[in-house]
Amino acid sequence: MQVTVVKSKIHRVKVTGADLNYIGSITIDEDLMDAANIIEGEKVQIVNNNNGERLETYAIPGPRNSGEITLNGAAARKVAVGDVLILICYGMMDIEEAKSFKPSLVFPNESNNKLN
Repeated sequence: MQVTVVKSKIHRVKVTGADLNYIGSITIDEDLMDAANIIEGEKVQIVNNNNGERLETYAIPGPRNSGEITLNGAAARKVAVGDVLILICYGMMDIEEAKSFKPSLVFPNESNNKLN
């Protein structure tokens, strides 16, 4: 049996930008992506703590050590700059593997989205 489990999580980052005219996705500081084991193009669930919105898109890397978290395209309508988000990626694995799997959890500095 295969189960879906949390693979990666970036907890409580602030939106730094919303670009309605971009073609889509979420831009994430590449340092945060590396720390959370998120790869370019990976599906990301976005949970907005400010308004309760939940949506999915794909990750694209932003400049390293920038703290950038920008929602692009239609997703830009679901956030405001300064909103606090949780970013989650999931993986499918065998149930026995899942029992011992440890996800990559990242808790950036809440004031600037950078790694502590």
